[in-house]
Amino acid sequence: MTSTTAPAPQRRGKEWLEEWDPESEQWDSGLAWRTLWITTFCLTLAFIAWFLPSAIIPKLNALGYSWTKSELYWMAAMPGLAAGLLRLVWMVLPPIMGTRKMVSLTTLLLVPSTLGWGVRVQNPTAPYWELMVLAFLAGIGGGAFSGFMPSTSFFFPKSKQGTALGLQAGLGNFGVSIVQLTTPYLIAMSGLAIFGGSQMMKSPGKASQQVWYQNAAFVWIPLMIIGAILAWTMLKSVPIHANVKQQFDIFKNQDTWWMTLLYIMTFGTFAGLSAQFGLLMADLYGTGNSEIVSGSGAAARVLVEGYTLPDPVKFVFLGPLIGAGARVLFSPLTDRMGGAIWSLISGIGLVASIIYTIPSLTPDTSSAAALDSGFNQFLFGMLAIFFFSGIGNASTFKQMPMIFERRQAGGVIGWTAAIAAFGPFLFGIGITTMGGPAFYWLGVAWAVMCIAITWWRYARPGAPKKS
Repeated sequence: MTSTTAPAPQRRGKEWLEEWDPESEQWDSGLAWRTLWITTFCLTLAFIAWFLPSAIIPKLNALGYSWTKSELYWMAAMPGLAAGLLRLVWMVLPPIMGTRKMVSLTTLLLVPSTLGWGVRVQNPTAPYWELMVLAFLAGIGGGAFSGFMPSTSFFFPKSKQGTALGLQAGLGNFGVSIVQLTTPYLIAMSGLAIFGGSQMMKSPGKASQQVWYQNAAFVWIPLMIIGAILAWTMLKSVPIHANVKQQFDIFKNQDTWWMTLLYIMTFGTFAGLSAQFGLLMADLYGTGNSEIVSGSGAAARVLVEGYTLPDPVKFVFLGPLIGAGARVLFSPLTDRMGGAIWSLISGIGLVASIIYTIPSLTPDTSSAAALDSGFNQFLFGMLAIFFFSGIGNASTFKQMPMIFERRQAGGVIGWTAAIAAFGPFLFGIGITTMGGPAFYWLGVAWAVMCIAITWWRYARPGAPKKS
């Protein structure tokens, strides 16, 4: 098995580089950074498409649908299930399709689900199965990660991969915050509603609000088309040679499995909480808690005197924003200090922040002061979880290029990202079946296991794979 980048006679066309060795003095840094920025722009749009349902689903019933709490959790979980499955496909595409075709075509594939959500929020008549299909197609945006990241890693020397991959993944992750932050503003702008009319959104105890919810989806479609054009016209492809069968040799290496467990702890947590944050907040401290809110629609009332219901859309973007920001800011530090030490810090921080958050998952509804205190503990605890997961996202992506040879590193990045992308699905199922506190204690146990793996295998003096 070899990761040679020698000229490949079977590659034809101007998109394929004749040879590429980023470790040589002739490394073309200009092409590498251009690839990073264009692919990152497209990856950000991919995350927007992936998490667009998380910005829409909590408001579906307010727009006229009547789904149960369980149906909404399953719908919010579906993009995560799809992303995990589709990442298993995208992880093998970089050596086969090349960067240019893969990035440009994937970016175009973001349009159908985005368009579908923009159409279906305008009239609450879509059957449940149709919205589930749209939620599944949104997972293409998540699947892209396992192709884009390995592809970009081919362009950079090992000394810069922590920074390059951290920037790409971190800025791409900002797509989650962007779609959740901008949605409340976009839906209020009638001037953007070129296609379709307005809707009336109902909120308990408040007057109905006129909105144009299709804006939350339609505004991204022109940018997706622009991204596809940029990728097609400006990107090149590195001649890494590996068919599908050859890429599966990563599973013979035990470090593939250890790093998979670590990345589930970090990105699985980030993606899972990003998808469920709004619903969880509403169910614990908002309109989903029957001990706080009685009835529904205009007749609903707050039962606890003096308590103000939090609006999830005002807070839900903060978690992904902090997690993505931590990934960007700590990536250069992983290049300087190594990834393993930061993976340890990530795991320890996750244990502490999850334990801190668990009491708030059982709200005290005896008074407004108790609810306010519980909500603050819930919010700050969740933000701390996002922060430490972001650090771990940066550190694990530094570790993988150090542990594996170039082609295998790309495959392992794709594989671990694929499994961790099941986070939104697993979090949705775990919270609904086990209950929040029990599921969070499972998260504590998982993080403790990952701390032990990191110390023994990668961080301690004399570790087998110091990284």
